[in-house]
Amino acid sequence: MFIDEVEIHVQGGEGGRGCASFHREKFRPLGGPDGGDGGRGGSVVLRASGSVNTLVEYTRQRHFRAGRGGSGAGNNCHGADGKDIVLQVPVGTQVRDENGVLLADLAHDGKEALVAEGGRGGRGNAAFATPARRSPDFAEKGELGRERWIRLELKLLADVGLVGFPNVGKSTLISRISAARPRIADYPFTTLEPVLGVVRVDEERSFVISDLPGLIEGAHEGRGLGTRFLRHVERTVVLVHMLDVSPGAEASPAHALEVIVEELAAYGPHLMERPQVVAANKLDAVDKRRLQEAREAAASRGWELFPISAVSGEGVQALVWRLGDMVEGARGEGGIEIPEERTVYTYDPQRERGFRVVREEEGFYVLGQRVEGLVYRLDIANPQALSYVQGALKKMGVEEELLALGAREGDAVIIGDYVFDFFPETQPGRSGE
Repeated sequence: MFIDEVEIHVQGGEGGRGCASFHREKFRPLGGPDGGDGGRGGSVVLRASGSVNTLVEYTRQRHFRAGRGGSGAGNNCHGADGKDIVLQVPVGTQVRDENGVLLADLAHDGKEALVAEGGRGGRGNAAFATPARRSPDFAEKGELGRERWIRLELKLLADVGLVGFPNVGKSTLISRISAARPRIADYPFTTLEPVLGVVRVDEERSFVISDLPGLIEGAHEGRGLGTRFLRHVERTVVLVHMLDVSPGAEASPAHALEVIVEELAAYGPHLMERPQVVAANKLDAVDKRRLQEAREAAASRGWELFPISAVSGEGVQALVWRLGDMVEGARGEGGIEIPEERTVYTYDPQRERGFRVVREEEGFYVLGQRVEGLVYRLDIANPQALSYVQGALKKMGVEEELLALGAREGDAVIIGDYVFDFFPETQPGRSGE
């Protein structure tokens, strides 16, 4: 089964807990804090692999979670890092987030993308020791790992792509010139999934050819097999337009070529910059008038035409040699540049400062991963930990922002799952959870 689209859920491992410990040794009663840090949580990584051809494995398992970091221990022992998960995907896989934004384009064998980072390990109490805080008795919990749904989209990597109406003989041609054995029958949309084959030109040269499912008018808008397979054309170096020049063909060669060209241009204008040739198929039952029409249609676009018979093999070798030369020439020029979406970064006060404050009827919400993570990692029931949180929030500018928005003593300040009473310049009291 060929699967080229799938959604999976990935989650980085939680960081290990820091340790609150004090050194205990004979004759050293005041050994000081020696709690070690927790280990970092494992991450989820995607890696392009030439040994994988489809995304079918990810229809059987859709949830992936990396290993959790180990907890710290006394004597400044740090916890072990969590185990990463490396997911193998086919070369040519694009990774998008829930909103369709391109995260990575794994167009080369071995290329990797980090899609779910593991959480940072919590700091042990030794990390909080200062001249003013000699015996901290608190430690951090590890951060939660990144969690998200991602969409994997496979764009096949082929040197040559066969395009054309259904039943023009694309499957027959690829079965003749390669070891691929696509399904062949005399009805529309026999080919329901792309087929890859390796074509041997001579002892030293070969190329990969893709038999793409038949296109029809309106394919770029989703008609027929639609855009599901049009995207595979983007990765090809050379395009071969196959035309049916037999008397039984429903569409004339000129019209068929015009429709396919318009569909490709509507889907992506850059596709028309590819080197292209025309293969006039079914020479074994040729209509000379239709062959001449195909020749003129190809010449009007400056493309070479190769009369062939995929059934008998007539003219096929000449086409293979020409395609080999075109692919070799494109490789020598550095291949085809595939346009990628670019992420535009804009100024975001919440990201720059680490928080933002929103005033609601029930109180003041302090929002932001940095602030919420600070409160999550520490046990604020511990007076020393609560004092540390208050000082950190003040340094970040949270107290100043609350005052600027009109917060008064005793107002509710909500951070994550916790509700605090606002007491500027003094230790706040915890009012509930």
